[in-house]
Amino acid sequence: MLGIDGRAEKVYRAMLANPGWGVGEIGEHLVLAEDEVRTALDKLFELALLSPSMEAPGAMRPVRPDVGLSALLARRQADLARQQHEIAASHAAIAEMVAECAVLRPETTQPDYELLTGMDAIQSRLEQLAVRATFECLSFMPGGGQSPASLAASRPLDEASLLRGVSLRTVYQESVRNDQATVAYAQWLVQAGGEVGTVPVLPPRMVIVDQEVALLPADPQNSRAGAVQITGRGMIASLLTLFEQVWTAAAPLGAEPEPDEEGLTPQHRELLLLLAQGMTDEVTAKRLSVSTRTARRMVADLMDRLGARSRFEAGLRAAKRGWL
Repeated sequence: MLGIDGRAEKVYRAMLANPGWGVGEIGEHLVLAEDEVRTALDKLFELALLSPSMEAPGAMRPVRPDVGLSALLARRQADLARQQHEIAASHAAIAEMVAECAVLRPETTQPDYELLTGMDAIQSRLEQLAVRATFECLSFMPGGGQSPASLAASRPLDEASLLRGVSLRTVYQESVRNDQATVAYAQWLVQAGGEVGTVPVLPPRMVIVDQEVALLPADPQNSRAGAVQITGRGMIASLLTLFEQVWTAAAPLGAEPEPDEEGLTPQHRELLLLLAQGMTDEVTAKRLSVSTRTARRMVADLMDRLGARSRFEAGLRAAKRGWL
C-alpha cells in the first residue's frame, strides 16, 4: 500500500539494524546481488526512507520509521481522500447524465413487455440489469459452446454481480462439455461462487433477474429478431417455475451423467424421445446442440444396444423394454 516492495523492505530493515553497513554487507546478509541492493536503495531514497549522511559524504542513512513511514502513510491517506472526492464527483456526474438521458430519451415500455431491437440494445439492457441485480440472476444458455464475444461480454457482468453477493445460477446443455472455452468459463464461474448445471435439452435462452425482469429471444430461431423484456408478474412466475424444474433435473458441472437402471443417460433418453417424435438427424442434432455426425453416431449406438437393424425396429424394441 505504501509502495515498498519486499526486497526494499528487507534492505530498509537491515539498514535500520546496522546503520553502518554498505552495499556489499547488505547484499551478503540478505543474499542479494549488488545491483538488486542498489535498486532497493534507489526505491527507498525515492520514498524518502533514506537520507544523505552528514557524517560520511556519499553515504546514505535510514530515516527512522516513525518519521519516514508516517510521512508515507500521510501521503497515502491524502491520495485516498483525493480519490474519494473524485469518486463522489463521478457519482454526481453519472446521476446528472442519467437524468439528462431520461429527459432526451424517455422510456417507451409497455406495461408488461418491451421489444429490444439489435444486439447493442440487448447487450446494453443486460449490462443495465446486471448492475441493478440485488440478489439473484437465473439463466438458460442453450446451443452448446458459447461464442467468444458472448463469453467476453458476460465475464465482467458476472464478476461484478458475484462481488456484490448476487446469486448466479446458469444451465448449459450437456454438449457444452465439448467446447473448452465455454467449459473454462463455466469452471471460473463456479470457482467465483456461481452455480452451473447441465441438461441434454434446454428451452430458448432466458435471463431472469431478481424474480422481476426476464429477457427472452423475440424469435428463438433468429437472434437478429431481437429480444423481449418481460415484467408481468404472471409470466415471471411461470418462467421461474420452468427454471426451477430444469434446474432440479440438471447435473452439476463436471459430473458425468449417471446412467439409469437401463443404462441410459439423460441425453440418451432425450434422443429416444426426439426419434419417437419422428425428428430427423439434423433436427435432433440441433435440439441436442451436437453435430449431425455425432447425432447419427448416438443413434447407431442405441440401435446396436437394442440389436435393431432399422430405426423402426429400434422403436419397437425400445417401447417393448419400456424405454419410451
